[in-house]
Amino acid sequence: MLESNLDIEKLFDELFPLPRSITGSGYRESLKILSRYIPFEIDGIPTGTKVFDWTVPQEWVIEDAYLLGPDGEKISDFKRNNLEVVNYSESIDKILELKELESNLHSIPEHPDWIPYVTSYYKKTWGFCLTHKQRQQLKSGKYRAVIKSSFVDGIVEYGYKYLRGDAVNEGVEKKLILISSYLCHPSLANNELSGPIMLAALYERVRKWKNRRFDYLFVVNPETIGSICFLKQHGSEIAKSMQAGLVLTCLGGSNEKLSYKKSRCGDSSLDKLFLQLEQEGEIETRDFDPSEGSDERQYCSAGFNLPVGQISRTIYGSYPEYHTSADDKEFVQLDEFLTTITKIEDILKMHELLQPLKRVEPYCEIQLGKRGLYPNINSPQTWDASSDSLKDQQEQLKAIMYILSYADCKSDLVDIAKITKIKMKNLCKYAEILINADLLK
Repeated sequence: MLESNLDIEKLFDELFPLPRSITGSGYRESLKILSRYIPFEIDGIPTGTKVFDWTVPQEWVIEDAYLLGPDGEKISDFKRNNLEVVNYSESIDKILELKELESNLHSIPEHPDWIPYVTSYYKKTWGFCLTHKQRQQLKSGKYRAVIKSSFVDGIVEYGYKYLRGDAVNEGVEKKLILISSYLCHPSLANNELSGPIMLAALYERVRKWKNRRFDYLFVVNPETIGSICFLKQHGSEIAKSMQAGLVLTCLGGSNEKLSYKKSRCGDSSLDKLFLQLEQEGEIETRDFDPSEGSDERQYCSAGFNLPVGQISRTIYGSYPEYHTSADDKEFVQLDEFLTTITKIEDILKMHELLQPLKRVEPYCEIQLGKRGLYPNINSPQTWDASSDSLKDQQEQLKAIMYILSYADCKSDLVDIAKITKIKMKNLCKYAEILINADLLK
């Protein structure tokens, strides 16, 4: 269970050093670990299969990789840090002069102490990554480049798990909420592990909710090719009932507010909720942009156009540590993970109530007094100020009256928030009071 900072840190430390890629043993071991928290069904598509405009690649098997200098010293070493080899490098064992070697070396001049993360999934090449400080110290001479790797026919795998809406809603057609993340980058904290760790924690929390009004589908896959494979096998099915979705990525770091990237259609129920929360100063929003981002690009592609947005905190590409060794445990601020998880859970709980409202008794005003929801004497001064402030009690009455007035099967709580200027988290609380009093469906 991911209930404490210690639980989060333990999972992080177990996952961080694994040599993940879009295929292979590092990814499978990571998926196995995550499956302790989400009991995934595992599926996939084998090498060579055409999936839309893509072809499933061979699996990359990496045993070792190192670069020896003229004096025999190891300059880059895969076993020391799995970022030190270009991900998906082909095998090589060759002696090269420094001038020959330079085109296969990668470093970051602006940040001389950081190691870059470099990949080449679909074009065979090889290379090593190192700090720019190391690179500047390289001397002329003969270097030995050794990469012990191979490519074998295998499978691109993904995990998925449904949480069905509760029995109280049987007989009502349930809509689907997708919550997705990716698991394929090695030894990156914000850009990699923040998403799947929070996916696991959210699954544990949503599973405990009573009277879930939606079906929830939790998915994890290698980024891009994994979501393409998932959509090839499940896209048509989930499109039939999709209400909204979230891709979780880059949820660590120091940014105070969550940032939501809207879906391509821009008018899903989650789009509507996040835009309202932005008006209330709670979060930030971004427009859909197919030129950057994560798996929402596949879900929102023209043929599917699913209403899937993306949620981040410290956004990919906006911080210099992105795709470098500096995106580490210290940068990601693990002690803030539970706070972020709670914020996302609270938003999903609000979304549970974001449906057209319907009164049990649709005609005229509801008699609130006999239910303890209206003062016995019609004067503002008679409210019981011992439990809440007068202002809070007046806001509750106003909200209840508006909710009941607009419970016309057309309006929802965002519509009422815009009219009343009452915050969404409070409106949701008041709506729950009416639901529990059997006044609102």
